[in-house]
Amino acid sequence: MIEIREIKPTKSELKKFVTFPIDTLYRDSKLYVPSLVSDEINTLLPSGNPAFEYCESIYYMAFRDGKPVGRIAGIINKLVNERTNKREGRFGFVDFIDDAEVVDALFQAVTQWAKDKGMTSLTGPLGFTDMDPEGMLVEGFDEVSTQATIYNYDYYPRHMERMGYVKDVDWLEYKVTVPEKVPDKMARVASIVRQRVGVDNIKYTSRRALVRDYGDAIFKLINEAYDDLFGYSPLSDKQIKHYIKMYLPFLPLEDLSMVVKPDGELIGVGIAIPSLSQALIKSRGRLLPFGWYHLLKAFKGHNDTVDLLLIAVKPEYQSKGVNALFFDDLIPYFNKFGYKWADTGHELEENEKVQQQWQYFETRQNKRRRAFTKSI
Repeated sequence: MIEIREIKPTKSELKKFVTFPIDTLYRDSKLYVPSLVSDEINTLLPSGNPAFEYCESIYYMAFRDGKPVGRIAGIINKLVNERTNKREGRFGFVDFIDDAEVVDALFQAVTQWAKDKGMTSLTGPLGFTDMDPEGMLVEGFDEVSTQATIYNYDYYPRHMERMGYVKDVDWLEYKVTVPEKVPDKMARVASIVRQRVGVDNIKYTSRRALVRDYGDAIFKLINEAYDDLFGYSPLSDKQIKHYIKMYLPFLPLEDLSMVVKPDGELIGVGIAIPSLSQALIKSRGRLLPFGWYHLLKAFKGHNDTVDLLLIAVKPEYQSKGVNALFFDDLIPYFNKFGYKWADTGHELEENEKVQQQWQYFETRQNKRRRAFTKSI
């Protein structure tokens, strides 16, 4: 018999919720990359996540004979629902053993909660905002995950389809071979864009100066560039301050590329980071006792892979070749630090503007992930 328990939003209770996939379900997996336990707890805590300005949530775990066998979060993003004129609940942070009874019990709990809140559909896996991992893996189960995305076993999507969930959108990911130099055609495009559009790259060597000059601008640009994308939840001023403090102090400045106009206005940003996948696998999502050491090694050059987290360009500058400037800037640094491969972030299947940039490189599409949806 399956017992469903509501998990209260306290650090001690949420630790059980967060560590279930790390210590139980994926304990022996070499492909599952855990989030940092402390970061995920803060994401789920109303006191730790500014998205609770306009979100509400509930967390459930499934137990059989007293042992955890599944987890799921229900989320309502009121801001997105207002923007899209929908009454849509989200499910996320979902993991379960390969057992229909367990899966059904988890989704029945979240479905009833969403119905009681007046929702008419349930979609996911999604987080509170796009800063959280989203999309269930439906291709690429034999690939190592990245620290910014979800890994799941191949039986997950089969259960979604069994329950009547259908595809809402898909995202694609690519494995890119880092070239020894900037591809000639891309270098030419970058040169032309600099001359004709009148923009260029800038680089910072001081994180404090970066935060002072462009901290707000980076996240406001992301808001502007991503505004029309699927389910995007614009970041509030409070969230922007939160993410500036959370991410920018640790970002390797060599892997940050910014494109500006002559007056200094930011019109594009590309953010990469050394892959933390192996470090997080070894640390099991903990900084202590030795997790910090593995993460430090990943940042200090003991790495052959870089994660391309995001590219954002002001809408009026999109399709003008600005993306070429990011790679013209970053590829020499990638070679300097010994990166052989780059993992792209997840890109909406229909986002041809982004996918066209990979034509200059040796690539393979190695993953596909999906948001499932169902009327409730």
